[in-house]
Amino acid sequence: MTSTARLLELVDRLPGTAVLLLGDLVLDRFVLGTPKRVSREAPVIILRREAQRDVPGGAANALANLAALGVRALPVGVVGDDEPGDALLGALAACGVDTTAVLRVAGYQTPTKVRILGGGPCSLKHQVARYDIEDRLPDGGRWLSEVVDRLDRLAPEAQAVALSDYGYGTVTDEAVRRLAGSRRPPWICADSRHRIADFAGVDGVTPNLQELEATAGRPLDGDEPVAAAAEALRRRLGARFALATRGNRGMTLVENGQPALHIPVHGTDEVADVTGAGDTVLAVLTAALAAGATPAEAALLANYGGGVVVMKLGTATVNRRELQLAIERDQGTVRP
Repeated sequence: MTSTARLLELVDRLPGTAVLLLGDLVLDRFVLGTPKRVSREAPVIILRREAQRDVPGGAANALANLAALGVRALPVGVVGDDEPGDALLGALAACGVDTTAVLRVAGYQTPTKVRILGGGPCSLKHQVARYDIEDRLPDGGRWLSEVVDRLDRLAPEAQAVALSDYGYGTVTDEAVRRLAGSRRPPWICADSRHRIADFAGVDGVTPNLQELEATAGRPLDGDEPVAAAAEALRRRLGARFALATRGNRGMTLVENGQPALHIPVHGTDEVADVTGAGDTVLAVLTAALAAGATPAEAALLANYGGGVVVMKLGTATVNRRELQLAIERDQGTVRP
């Protein structure tokens, strides 16, 4: 097992890395309000709107995490020529992400997840409703050619690539094949909401338990069934590793030629909010690989990162100092 000193060294190396991210950029919009009264029109609470908070979501949340770690994030993605697209680009810029290579497509609706939160003036706001604005990019056309051109231009600058597929059409088979070609960066890691088993040629994948069960075609209860299903997925893709995230049961890593590694959950299993935790895991994992980590070391760091963000409300990021503190305070996962 690796040491505390080694993990801290890897965290220190993060600012010297560059990670290219291809994915579905999403705006997470939080509308906050105070209960006013019960509506006379229907049995619902009327909220007096107080504030709105727009933060990067989906693949954009992974970008925000990379920036918070000091990594040079190289985003390639698409937003619509609409108000949520403006808000998302502004939120990314506020995080320090250069959005020059983000393409704006007329007629495409920027995917937006609107969460409505209510609570008293002196209490925490709780989510009372959510609605999603969704769209899907056309299967081909000028937008795809421009995305592939931007990948060709930026890939030589990156030590690793993250693919974040939420099903809105940005992460196409053609783009993945181009990245996995002869000029590929050393590491390509993929996370996909609906089709993780389709990413042949990548180096690593990060399915959550539900996604892994979908590929296995059966429920997975316990360490060994999870490890067996993850190994089957790894072999199917020809990947170097698969990292299964299992919520309050931690993570399971299977790596070519290595025994399965079961990593206990970091911190408490009583979480505050799991929103965007998978984006953080993908970002920390890929950044650590770019910094020279082994898959096992990168998985440990990703576990720390995920443990930090689930204790924050809303879509959140982890920074280097928080990672360092999590490593230093851990009493059981790594040796001094």
